[in-house]
Amino acid sequence: MTKKVVHIITGLSDGGAEGVLTRLCLHSKKARHVVISLMDEGKYGPLLERSGVAVHCLSMNPGMPSIARLFRLVRLIRAEQPDAVQTWMYHADLFGGIAARLAGVRRVFWGVRMSSLEQGKSSRLTRWIAHLSALLSRWVPEKIICCANKAVSVHSELGYQSNKLIMIPNGYDLSRFKADPSMGSKVRKELGLGSGVFVMGMVGRFDPLKDHFNLLDALVKVAEREIDFQCLLVGRGLGAENPTLKERIDDLGLQDRVQLLGQRTDIPAVMNALDLHVLSSCSEGFPNVIAEAMACGVPCVSTNVGDALEILGDERAICPAEDSTALAELIITTAHEWQRNPAIWQVRKSTSSQRIEERYSIDNMVSAYEACWFGTGDRGSRLCAG
Repeated sequence: MTKKVVHIITGLSDGGAEGVLTRLCLHSKKARHVVISLMDEGKYGPLLERSGVAVHCLSMNPGMPSIARLFRLVRLIRAEQPDAVQTWMYHADLFGGIAARLAGVRRVFWGVRMSSLEQGKSSRLTRWIAHLSALLSRWVPEKIICCANKAVSVHSELGYQSNKLIMIPNGYDLSRFKADPSMGSKVRKELGLGSGVFVMGMVGRFDPLKDHFNLLDALVKVAEREIDFQCLLVGRGLGAENPTLKERIDDLGLQDRVQLLGQRTDIPAVMNALDLHVLSSCSEGFPNVIAEAMACGVPCVSTNVGDALEILGDERAICPAEDSTALAELIITTAHEWQRNPAIWQVRKSTSSQRIEERYSIDNMVSAYEACWFGTGDRGSRLCAG
């Protein structure tokens, strides 16, 4: 008999956790999946429904939970009668975890996606929920699944029950994220980018944790070296409708160097259009965009956040966070390598895709989650941690 897993997530907008949840539901063969969004259907709700996954939306305001909404969630979980409940991110871990226990579900698994909780970068409510969850972690979840080794250590120090913390790295659909020069050429043609231009980019929503201003400050220093480059910024909030970002770009004199593309649905094609993907974040868990770009054969550089170094496997591609000078030097060194050593650059491209294929396949991720949900506690822990 096929087992059922109910997933509870804050929302289904365009984000890393939402994408991982969707890939997990679509590739898991040992379970039937139901998704409950505390908010709305977002980007991924319709995709899940078209693929046969039931989606329920509660239209909640996660910042103002109510007893009535809690018991509505309890009734919904009880009606689904799941074998396991998997929650995603702090709000859903707390609210969904309690609801699942009240519904009589014994096998509850929390999902932690962040690797830092810093004042001024994470909201006060988020930090409060994380600390409360740490207190409840002894009783509510069976396991706490983190997407990064850094997240395991940070949450252990925060007071989460350390013997329940395990790590499952994200997995990727390599039939979608793969090297395809023809797709990249179409995007470059669309944007008016010639083959002799060094094209870098960053995919990720406009958010203080992504630290786009750090990247812009670095690009000013790159431009001073007379490198012919274009930078594509892709993601929610990165369009012309963002006056704060546009004003910053204009003030720095980068209006002819930076293109704001906003949110797009053809991310694999955009990745293939890049010569280099740059991640300028000041905080991450397991940065999906690095793995997705590498899977497309695109070399990456990143600030040293979350498990970025673990994914990249190359200390030369890492610099400190919130240091625009170090990030600029990293980009400049990489641009010179692209320009002067085409043969070495091709090796770097193929090495990037091979690393993701060997370490971060979707099958490995799905198997690890299924072992946690349905295996014995010890067996699931060993598989997940490995």
